[in-house]
Amino acid sequence: MAGNVNPTVRRRRLGQELRRLREDRGMTAEEVADRLLVSQSKISRLENGRRSISPRDVRDLCGVYEVQDRKLVESLMQMARESRQQGWWHAFAELSPSYSVYIGLETDASSLRVYEPQVVPGLLQTQAYAAAVIAGALPEMSEDEVGSRVQVRMRRQQRIRDDRHPLRLWAVVDEAALRRVVGSPAVMAEQLRSLVDSSEFPHVTLQVMPFTAGAHPGVNGQYAILEFPEASDSTVIYLEGGTSDLYLEKAHDVQHYSVMYEHLRAQALSPKQTREFVARLAEEHAAAAA
Repeated sequence: MAGNVNPTVRRRRLGQELRRLREDRGMTAEEVADRLLVSQSKISRLENGRRSISPRDVRDLCGVYEVQDRKLVESLMQMARESRQQGWWHAFAELSPSYSVYIGLETDASSLRVYEPQVVPGLLQTQAYAAAVIAGALPEMSEDEVGSRVQVRMRRQQRIRDDRHPLRLWAVVDEAALRRVVGSPAVMAEQLRSLVDSSEFPHVTLQVMPFTAGAHPGVNGQYAILEFPEASDSTVIYLEGGTSDLYLEKAHDVQHYSVMYEHLRAQALSPKQTREFVARLAEEHAAAAA
């Protein structure tokens, strides 16, 4: 099983182990940075898995932490070598580093809870809808680059269709995302019918947050909660930004967003009501397309 862990998650686990070693020594990231003549931000990025870790980085850090167990040092250095391998998404050069980090985490996650106020969640988008969303959001991107990003989005959806180990997905989607005409009424009708079909999967739960709900805990924007099969892997909160993304792992942040998500689920339409609601909207879009 260990050999199947993707490089992003391997890097994250290695960073967690290095942070544990630093904390066991009672040292701050600033003190370590001073010893190694590097920036404090480098130490932070190594520990949170946002930066590639070389075997030399591991050796130097273990030296600072006075790790005497040579087997442990060799094991960590091997993890560093394996973490530098590339996942399938690295073949798409136009992907931002931050987006690549997210895909790596999503690929290894066991469950994902997401709130989307503007668009249909990427894991549930049809190809035509995805192309229209990407082209609209990134107007300066070439047609080839848009097509490449659509390929990535379709590849990500294999996690939903994996018969053996599917990703458990819970999505709360704002009504605005379903009424906004992306592409054309025909594209929307196809997208909404696909949503109804996807919501029938046993591992997918879809809820709509209706306009009638008024103000709710999701008014501040999109976010996702990723959980992993290994108990040692902390839950990650993902906040998407225009030019950079934010990943939160501290216990109080995870607790805050998890509680907010429970309120979202409570205020949204039930899964059964959602299917009926989305099916009606699909008919409306289809009528507009006729």
